[in-house]
Amino acid sequence: MPQKEFWILTFAIGCLLSCKENEEETLNILAGGKTTVFVENSNSFQFPAPNLTIEELEQHRLGDQAFEAIFVTAPATNNSGLGPLFNQSACASCHPKNGRSVFSDNPGDLAGLLFRLSITGKGPHGEPLAVPGFGGQLQTKANLGKQAEAFVNYQFKFINGTFDDGELYELRQAIFSLTNSYIPIPGGTLISPRMAPPVFGLGLLEFISESEILKNEDIQDSNGDGISGKANWVWDFQKSSMQIGRFGWKAGQPDLVQQAAAAYNEDMGVTNILFKSESSTGQLQQDSLKDDPEIDQELLEQTAFYTRSLAVPAPRNQTDPTIQNGKRLFIKIGCEKCHLSNFKTGISPFLFLSNQSIQPYTDLLVHDMGDALSDGRPDFNASGNEWRTPPLWGIGLTLLVNGHTHFLHDGRARNLQEAILWHEGEAKSSRDQFKKLDKSERSAILKFILSL
Repeated sequence: MPQKEFWILTFAIGCLLSCKENEEETLNILAGGKTTVFVENSNSFQFPAPNLTIEELEQHRLGDQAFEAIFVTAPATNNSGLGPLFNQSACASCHPKNGRSVFSDNPGDLAGLLFRLSITGKGPHGEPLAVPGFGGQLQTKANLGKQAEAFVNYQFKFINGTFDDGELYELRQAIFSLTNSYIPIPGGTLISPRMAPPVFGLGLLEFISESEILKNEDIQDSNGDGISGKANWVWDFQKSSMQIGRFGWKAGQPDLVQQAAAAYNEDMGVTNILFKSESSTGQLQQDSLKDDPEIDQELLEQTAFYTRSLAVPAPRNQTDPTIQNGKRLFIKIGCEKCHLSNFKTGISPFLFLSNQSIQPYTDLLVHDMGDALSDGRPDFNASGNEWRTPPLWGIGLTLLVNGHTHFLHDGRARNLQEAILWHEGEAKSSRDQFKKLDKSERSAILKFILSL
């Protein structure tokens, strides 16, 4: 958020909260607990949590600056260290207005779409193995005088289908290919497209206790409902131990500091205290500068605090009869078995996140979503078919904030209905029940999700 708007918007939060005080008491609309804001405009994802102290609000402002900072090629006085290989030059370039990236219609600039790479096998902690000459992520941009690893092209494949009431639908899928690589890409390279998701509400997800997450696991599907979610255990570089993955499309990162550190390193080529080597290390593009780490611990912590302290937008129009019916149908066809509505955070060193009753609509577990959504690339103990249940809070504001309705891990879905129709695997039963509903019932479910 531009700094000149920061304090104006912060003041506006207080006014808006006052206006909604009575509504809070009668409806379950505090999606983010006391971090909830009641704002429905193009800045809905950019507010600080309203329960921050003055000191925390200043930390948030500094984190905002870090999130917006555009990095440049070293050496430079400010924001030095971009590249030699990178995807974007600022956090905000992938997460516009803290929201969801669009599926770019320009293959030369993929916005927030990146590609994870690996070869078959696992590292010592179960992590994917880097591809020789390319590492763990494809960088499609490079500093002047350096060559990008490769470029991405895509063609759309269209699939036609029919609801049980006879209405036709069409699904779209991008088929990606890598071109003009600086060296030949090894055969058997596994490629996983990942679209940048929204970044608000992450602090609340970070402090849901392990026991609260694990009690929803049913790895052997012992209750026979077809849902067998599991936690993805990933390597925590700060704790030097395996921890529950919470962030990323396959829950590959355990906390927000490591999430930010990995993004600085892989997305921008900026080294830091957790990832001290350039993403291009050992490649022809590697530089000879002795400037690592290129950002200090303070800046990394500020960036993590920013995502940790963003407010969650409240759901809207919850007394609308159609939305209430849509919620009943959402639960009836089994969507809430994975998109869990209620959690309570545990104790956090950040008091504004402690003991908050929240409605994120995720279980933070990975689920088999079927072959159609599979990337064929394992990530720790998440298989190619398995993806973390994405939170649904705020999803109905995507069009207003980001100007599009592109969903799923690779942005293939052009709207919520397409996203639902791509569900298979553990979600196939819910998808099939959705297809059996009549048009008014399907519309009610969509209207409910868009109200979140």
